[in-house]
Amino acid sequence: MPIYIDESGSLPAGAMIMAGVEIEADAADRLLARFRAVVGLRGELKGSRIGLVERAFFFELLDRFDARAKVCIIRADPQDAGRRPEDLDVYVALLTQLVDEWRPDAEEDCLQVFIDAGRYDTLVLESVRHDIAKRLARCGSAQMIDSRRSAGVQIADVVANSFYNIAIRSGRSARIETIVEPFLAGGVLQTSDLRHRPAPRAPHPVAARHD
Repeated sequence: MPIYIDESGSLPAGAMIMAGVEIEADAADRLLARFRAVVGLRGELKGSRIGLVERAFFFELLDRFDARAKVCIIRADPQDAGRRPEDLDVYVALLTQLVDEWRPDAEEDCLQVFIDAGRYDTLVLESVRHDIAKRLARCGSAQMIDSRRSAGVQIADVVANSFYNIAIRSGRSARIETIVEPFLAGGVLQTSDLRHRPAPRAPHPVAARHD
């Protein structure tokens, strides 16, 4: 079972979203090719670069190509001002919960997790990949992949960006909510809030003495 994962946003920007899309590799390629042909897209598909009509067409294709997505969300807390969790800690918590939510669906089929490699440097991402792979040790694998080489990760990007807009109540959020509502109702999309919010890291003793 291939799962393609990408994230959007950050707590300083109002929310961070992690989206995982289950879709076969050839179906992801055909979905992206169809989207490109209809809307005239050139270059990488990014949720931040498409309009509302294009986004609506994208979700229709997601359903048509038998994909489904799970979305994990954390929103900024005003009480965190100046003491937010580290970005990497939030990223790992979202990714871990998302993978764990897919695992029960894969009892008869090993999870193959493909994670966008664009957010952090290679050594950090390799450590994250290794930890996720350990969670899948019984049956499954995890690898980082450049989104430019993966139709599935580009698809996950649009899902994550859509729910990021909704989470921060952007100017397009109401229209995007209307677009995704039938797919949430039909089970094509599922959302959950991050259950275990990372604690802010304690400041380094040297830094603390200079506060």
